[in-house]
Amino acid sequence: MSRICELTGKGRQVGNNVSHANNKTKRTFLPNLQNVTLLSEALEKSVRLRVSTNGLRSVEHVGGLDNWLLKTSDEKLSLKARRLKREVAKKQAVAA
Repeated sequence: MSRICELTGKGRQVGNNVSHANNKTKRTFLPNLQNVTLLSEALEKSVRLRVSTNGLRSVEHVGGLDNWLLKTSDEKLSLKARRLKREVAKKQAVAA
């Protein structure tokens, strides 16, 4: 399982450990990923996703999973999230 947020696309970053003697060795910085269950109001079901804590705060700020999916570009979303986005858009088009 890759260490990439399914909603924001945030992945690992590469940097250096720098010692007191200024020796540099490569290291990776991993995002803080959590397995969460988010509720989709349009689909009226819960969805299990692997999301970074920063992404989770962003979803709450925007007003829920459905709003986040509709406003985010497809390039950032995982395959599972893109399918969810398509279902939500279809449901909202039928409701309108």
